[in-house]
Amino acid sequence: MPGAFQYRPKFVDIRVRPPSKEEDNTAEDVHALKPGERACDHPGCRRAATARAPKSREMLNEHYWFCQPHAAEYNRNWNFFAGLSEDEVRRRQEDELKTGGRPTWEMKAGRMSRESAAFVHKFAKGQGGYKDYHELFGASANRQARTPDPEARHLGKIERNALADLDLDENADSAKIRSRYTELVRRLHPDANNGDRSGEHKLQRVIKAYQALRKTGMV
Repeated sequence: MPGAFQYRPKFVDIRVRPPSKEEDNTAEDVHALKPGERACDHPGCRRAATARAPKSREMLNEHYWFCQPHAAEYNRNWNFFAGLSEDEVRRRQEDELKTGGRPTWEMKAGRMSRESAAFVHKFAKGQGGYKDYHELFGASANRQARTPDPEARHLGKIERNALADLDLDENADSAKIRSRYTELVRRLHPDANNGDRSGEHKLQRVIKAYQALRKTGMV
């Protein structure tokens, strides 16, 4: 028969024979660590460590490294308050509620700090707007404080116009108002000017201004 018509199998036999005893002993370990992995800290465990757990209450920044099953076992048996009395446990729980278990500090400068000394110096000198008129921060802070300015008089439009007609400023008191009124009446009256009535209009304004100030209680 020609060679072109001879039978040739399409597939070859790919069955694998079982390994021998020598080959079985040298098989790869499924628990072998890969590069960059660390072994579990549990005694006798060859798995890779994937979780960490604190070593103790006082060493929260130092950890054991466990595989997942041993980390779960360690967490179930670990007690944060082990070795503490009931009062200490209660105090720690209160601190945890108030401050989250973190330390706190006073938000102010120390008594002997440079900032505190500068503030006291300014306060004593009355600089920077610090004036203790009622001695709330001690008598020494008020020794060099200046006397407060008197309150300004609050006048309406009528009072201001009346004082202007009398040629007075807004700080004129009742005695000065009466004195100026008497002076202007004597000077502007026609009898004092040989019958000259040129100042009669001014005289009427002076009389009207004086009457307005009397109604407001300034005279």
